[in-house]
Parts: sequence; structure tokens; C-alpha cells
Amino acid sequence: MAMRVKNHRALVSALRTSRAAPTRRNGTNVRTFTSTMQHQVVVSPDTPNMRHAQRSPDTPGGLKVPPINPADKYSAKADDMHRYGSWLMGCLPKYIQQFSVWKDELVIYISPAGVIPVFTFLKYNTAAEFTQVSDITAVDFPTKERRFEVVYNMLSVRHNSRIRVKTYADETTPVPSITSLYDGANWYEREVYDLFGVFFIGHPDLRRIMTDYGFDGHPLRKDFPLTGYTEIRYDEEKKRIVVEPLELTQAFRNFEGGTAAWEQVGTGVDFKPDTFKLPTPKPEEKEEPKK
Repeated sequence: MAMRVKNHRALVSALRTSRAAPTRRNGTNVRTFTSTMQHQVVVSPDTPNMRHAQRSPDTPGGLKVPPINPADKYSAKADDMHRYGSWLMGCLPKYIQQFSVWKDELVIYISPAGVIPVFTFLKYNTAAEFTQVSDITAVDFPTKERRFEVVYNMLSVRHNSRIRVKTYADETTPVPSITSLYDGANWYEREVYDLFGVFFIGHPDLRRIMTDYGFDGHPLRKDFPLTGYTEIRYDEEKKRIVVEPLELTQAFRNFEGGTAAWEQVGTGVDFKPDTFKLPTPKPEEKEEPKK
């Protein structure tokens, strides 16, 4: 216990000494980074935003950590991923359409008809053994013919590796369910169905899981209005929660990028009227104890 208190005091002391406010030195701004060690970067006084401060490692006392995660350090692993992706395409040329590698991430693209064969291979082949489905999600691209891109994130505990599988669907084209191979895909597929409206053939219980009973629409579609279609409130007269059609003061409008509705109107001014005054709160009534 004494050792734990001692370590805690040492950590608090280190953090306290590192919390230095932004200062000025010889007419230049100094950007201070809060950490267990104090790092300062000299910034030109013409910089409008301190977030745009340069992170040059050549500056004395500057930030030594690179601002981005370079892809060069993944070159050796990326080569292995390319060879593994080529091997997968050679094993399943009928189902895998293409693959891509970015840093240490391997993505394979398949058709909906290849979902069951590909995942069966990925699970049971000794050179794969992706026995765990980490997540299933989707992305909506309204301009595409198959607007939904279904994404599977798989994990191989034996080989300590990950792979991402992507397929496509639309409102009427279903995707085969992988619940017969992975029990953990049950709720993930229900989430994708609930939020995007993608149907999964062979799912044992395909129903909504995130939204309320009788919900209209699929919230994560790009064409779903932010306000929704209904509103829920508590009715004092009926003493229960009621669902009513949404009442808007302005009709629903579709906005496209580049229109005046999305343009900036300025930085704005923080203005407060001189006559602004907060109302005086009413004193609370004290109940006298009954004798």
C-alpha cells in the first residue's frame, strides 16, 4: 500500500511540473505540450491558430515524435500481406475478386455468393484459422448500384493476424448469413439489418436489435432524415409514453454538398447585451416538521 501511494505521488508531481501555460519568448509564441516531460516548439507570431504549429525535429527542444504514422515501417509486413493475399486468390479464384494492402491491413473483396465458401476456408484452413469475428458493419454509398458495402473484421488467434472481408448488397439483394459458422455473428448481422436494412439469408432470428419496436426506417442510411419520422414523449393525460408523427416548422429538404446551405457564414461574434440579467431564483420553501 505504501509503495502504491509513493508511486501515485511521484506521478502527480511529474504531471504537475509539466502543466505549463502557453508563454511568449523574445516576441515568439511557444507551444507547450502537456506530458510527463515538457516539450516546447517555437511558433511564428503570424500563425493564426496554435494548432498549426510546426513540429520540426530540428528545432531545439522541439517535439521529437513524428506527426504521422509513416507507412515505410510497415513495408516488410506489407510484402508478407501481399504474398498472403495472392495465395488466397490462388486458392479461391472463383470467389475472391481482388485484394488490397495498406500498411499492415489486408482487405479482400468477394461477391455475396462467395460469403459461405470464403469464410469456411478462412475458418478451417490451417494457414488461416480466422476463428473469431470481431465485428460486422456496413457503409452506405447511395450513388453506387449496390449501395451497401458489408464489412467483416476477422481475427486469427493462432496466427495473431487480422483480415478484413468486404462484400456488397442493396435494398433487395440479400447476403448469406455466417451464423452457421460463427455464433458471434448473430447480433452483428442483426445490427446491420436494423441500422442499414441489409437482409441476411439463413439468419435464425433476423429482427431489430438497436431501435424501438415499430421503428420506421434504418437510421444509418445516408438518405435517412436526422430528425426521423416520429417523436416520442410522455403524455401526462394518458400517463404513458406515446409515439406521434413528427411536426416540423419547416418542410424536409435535401441538401447537396456545395450549396449555400453548407457554406460558412463567418467566425461569428460573442455578443452579450448590456441589459442581460439572469432571473433571481425563487427561494425554496422549507417544510416544517410535523409535531
